[in-house]
Amino acid sequence: MRQAHFSAWLVNLAKPRSRIRALRPSSHASLHDDTKKVEEMIIRPTQHQDITALQEVLNGTGLFPGEMLPDMLSGYLSNAESPDIWLTCEADGTPIGFCYAVPEAFAEGTWNMLAIAVLPTRQGGGCGRAITKHLEAHLKARGERILLVDTSGTEAFAQTRAFYRKNGYTEEARIRDFWAAGDDKVVFWKSLTDD
Repeated sequence: MRQAHFSAWLVNLAKPRSRIRALRPSSHASLHDDTKKVEEMIIRPTQHQDITALQEVLNGTGLFPGEMLPDMLSGYLSNAESPDIWLTCEADGTPIGFCYAVPEAFAEGTWNMLAIAVLPTRQGGGCGRAITKHLEAHLKARGERILLVDTSGTEAFAQTRAFYRKNGYTEEARIRDFWAAGDDKVVFWKSLTDD
């Protein structure tokens, strides 16, 4: 069943990509100037040519080492039947962020967003929200039920947890000392069936 959904998703790739306009203050704007620079972001499936730019995203965020990315992407890029979803957020023709989600084994309609990262200099500009909303809409259109996200409970990840809460995720579970002593695993949950 998932393979049929993924094949249908691949067919839809020929359709126009999601385009999101993000208002960013112009570098020449004063505090009292209403002038804004409009930047267009495109959310699309990750491609081989994105790897170098996405490694820069990873190296900048420290989410995981950028040199791991080619191996992580290899199965997805070489197998049209891969159930995994890799999305890239592109701005001004350059990849600035990505997300990676997989179906949960032995669960019906439950997905886990294993990674999301945005170039640090571009954080707060709407890429993270746009790519998350795109993933949610895609999964919802396929009839999937739940999207989970795991993160750290440390103070260093407070902004990450705030991002998920702001985007409608609920803290569903906390596993003490999961990642390391004093570093809890925090599981966020979002229903994809709510209107």
